[in-house]
Amino acid sequence: MTLHASHDGGRLVLTQGRLALKEQLPQDAAQLSDGKPAALVWIDGVPGEGTVGAAMMTVAASKAGVYQPGWGLFAIVRTEDGTALGGVGFHGPPDRGAVEIGYDLSVTARGLGWATDAARALCQWALAQPQVVVVLATTEPGNRPSQAVLERIGFERVADRGELWAYELTTMPE
Repeated sequence: MTLHASHDGGRLVLTQGRLALKEQLPQDAAQLSDGKPAALVWIDGVPGEGTVGAAMMTVAASKAGVYQPGWGLFAIVRTEDGTALGGVGFHGPPDRGAVEIGYDLSVTARGLGWATDAARALCQWALAQPQVVVVLATTEPGNRPSQAVLERIGFERVADRGELWAYELTTMPE
């Protein structure tokens, strides 16, 4: 499925099929980090805990002067009606060719393939950038739904990172 990248008000927007990933700039992330909707209509009324945590990472990166547009948090938005379902994004800009991703869905959106679709689109975009050669992800050992997301996209499990299971993706499967 074709991934379309565009910009809206200075925000990167990645659209693929039934979803759009809308970049949350530091000012948006500041609202999300306080549990506010940041001009989005959330399926469960407010962003989920993981999305709030990712927003805090974006705010911290901005305050530290290391935030780079395109390499932070994106809201997962259902294109059908514009409803925000969760968040997906990077733990920071590429470092020696690697970026790490994370994702979180609102409770009501879980189990319907949204995390897989969002993470796949984000990985596809990342691996098309010249400074990225590998996408990394980690899960807790008991988080089978998250592991299934990574496996469906084509990630391979590699050496664990402490208590976390680690995964890598270097190419997008056909």
